[in-house]
Amino acid sequence: MTKQYLEDFAAGQVYRSNRLQVDRGQILAFASQFDPQPYHLDEELARKSVFKGLVASGWHTAAVTMRLLVESDFQPADGILGVGLEELSWPRPVRPGDELRVESEVLEVRPSKVRTDRGVIRVRTTTFNQNGQPVQIFTGNLLVPRRPA
Repeated sequence: MTKQYLEDFAAGQVYRSNRLQVDRGQILAFASQFDPQPYHLDEELARKSVFKGLVASGWHTAAVTMRLLVESDFQPADGILGVGLEELSWPRPVRPGDELRVESEVLEVRPSKVRTDRGVIRVRTTTFNQNGQPVQIFTGNLLVPRRPA
């Protein structure tokens, strides 16, 4: 992969990932360690919840999204180095068997006025399920180095 510097990014660019399936075992394993709530761990209790079935933690969805981003063509030179989120939402749950993919759109590119060796890109990343429905949306600010002289 070619590393991308601040000068390589422009508003409107869209980057897409491959797909990754989330299975029941992964949902249970993640939830048992990081988000042990009934609708992530117990299928019977999950059926009685607002979700009407087992669902992945939103933080599990975020972790899968990160993996898909890292493995995509979106390759800032120093890695995907977030310095803040403006928005994060989970418009629908991820269920066992869902196949996720990510699209990231560059919204803005801002060279730093103080640190001339870097800048910030503002990116909206949407994670979709196999039906093209968004399951996670976030807008983040990423620190990106400028191309060395």
